[in-house]
Amino acid sequence: MTMPEAAPAASLSDEMLVMDVANTLRRGVDLPPGVTGDTLAQRLRAIYLQVGIELPDTVLADGIAAAADGRFLYPRDRRGPGHAIALAYVTRAKWGPPVFAFLLALAVGLGAYFFGYRPYRASQVEQSRLELTQALPAQMDALYQTIFTETKVQSAAADADALRSAGKDAATRGDRTAAERAIADLTALRDTLEQAYTLRVVDQPDVKPGFWTFPPNNSEATNYYVVVEAVDAGGHVLSLPITSEETGQTKTVARWGVRVPQSIYEAVMSDKQDDNVIQHGLVGFKQFGFTDVDYVIPVLGGAVTQW
Repeated sequence: MTMPEAAPAASLSDEMLVMDVANTLRRGVDLPPGVTGDTLAQRLRAIYLQVGIELPDTVLADGIAAAADGRFLYPRDRRGPGHAIALAYVTRAKWGPPVFAFLLALAVGLGAYFFGYRPYRASQVEQSRLELTQALPAQMDALYQTIFTETKVQSAAADADALRSAGKDAATRGDRTAAERAIADLTALRDTLEQAYTLRVVDQPDVKPGFWTFPPNNSEATNYYVVVEAVDAGGHVLSLPITSEETGQTKTVARWGVRVPQSIYEAVMSDKQDDNVIQHGLVGFKQFGFTDVDYVIPVLGGAVTQW
């Protein structure tokens, strides 16, 4: 059987051969390491003969020189702004939607801050300023005028004037807490002046009308109390702020103990035990326009809110 003849090798220009030789050297194809000089030239010639290419001496020399000086190397260009812009443009379908969503959220957030939150905060600050400089002082003046008109004791008017002055000074300093506290104190003083009630010993089947205790700071002494309540003209029992002499705390209660001499305590207890009804239960009365109770029995100036 006759073998077909090999097809003749395609001819290469000298320049292309020089380029190929240089590339072969750079890649080190079939070349032992450290081969140089004539040995390198002979090795290269043998490699090319294996594929049917006979290298002219000039091509071989130029190829070795080209590999040495990097003649046919094409280093990667440094990518500048133009390349970055072009790359961003061609990949816009990938990064565009999330960036757009972020920018939209940022725009909405900034818009809400500058056109919503900031004007709202500014209005709150202005409202607070107007309240401190106008509304609260006006409220203090109104309370003072009511107290001055209704009171029948000079001390209440003087107290109201002092509270109003302190409150206005606080408002001028921007101390809202102190200004509102002055208003609360003026309101309490007005309410006290407007109250009218009778103070009576509690006369209920399940309530003991009096009790005694040892003072916290003197176990050898004994304090006697009668249990009282304030009843207005309509028969309603009032809840009043009472400060305990034992704890120093003020609580709003409907019943409390008023400290009295032992003789008064014993008289009340005897009255209750006689027929289970207190015949003489009046302790005092509070009139409109006054701050204090007018007592009709001797009292020792102390009170407790629990026993």
